[in-house]
This record gives sequence, C-alpha cells and structure tokens, in this order.
Amino acid sequence: MKNQMTFHVTGSSKGMQTVVSSKKHTITIDEPPVMGGQDTGPDPLTTLLSALAGCENVVANLVAKELNFDLQGIEFDIQGTIDTRGFMGDPNVKPYFQQVTIHAKVKTNESQERIEELQRITDSRCPVYTTLKAAGVRLQSTWTKA
Repeated sequence: MKNQMTFHVTGSSKGMQTVVSSKKHTITIDEPPVMGGQDTGPDPLTTLLSALAGCENVVANLVAKELNFDLQGIEFDIQGTIDTRGFMGDPNVKPYFQQVTIHAKVKTNESQERIEELQRITDSRCPVYTTLKAAGVRLQSTWTKA
C-alpha cells in the first residue's frame, strides 16, 4: 500500500548488550552493571522514552507547519515510572511503565493557547505516544512556553 511505511531493525546480543542496526545507523542498548550489563548504552526503557521525545518532536514540527505555528524548538524532560516486580515475573504487576510524565518547553512567540493546541494535535498523532496510551500507561503531559 502506498500510504504504509515499514520500519525494520536487526540486532545481535552479547549478555545484556544489544547492538541494533537500521539502514546506516547503529544503536547500542545495554543495562548498568547493577542489572548485569556493561553500561555501553542506554537501557531499553530509557531508549523508549528517547523515542517518545524524538517522535513528539517530529510530529510537532509537521503539525506546526500545518498550523502556521512559529516553532523554534522544544526541550523535553520525560520521566517514566515502572514497578520492577512486573518484569521480574509477578503476574499481578504490569511489566511496563505505569506512568510517563512529559514536560516540554516550547521555544516560540505563540500564546499558551496555541501551544496547547500544538500539544493536543501532536499527542493525538504521535505513534509512540499513542502506543503508550493504548497500553494503558498514564500519560501526564505539560507543554509551556520556554
């Protein structure tokens, strides 16, 4: 189908480290020593939060063009909270983020009302944000003027 995009990665692992490749890019994902890794890259959950920041930025830039919004940049501060009992095997605890908090400082000359419009549309169209939302992760997102 002409409106579909396919994303593809390959990866190889050694202990806790995974080296992932996509086209001409390589990402190293690892765990800190306390989790048995060598800390040669961010852990998988930090990588997911990084993907959220990147995805929100891409979508916000697309939406800003559609809205004729003066977007000069965004600074993200994102934090996720997880109950480790889930991925350690407790079947009564979700093994993924319980909550993700996003604070975005938008560099713009636009009003707070316009920033909130940009945020609302961006959140509704961002594939990473909407995937987390569909999983039932509590998302708290605040966008303010930088």
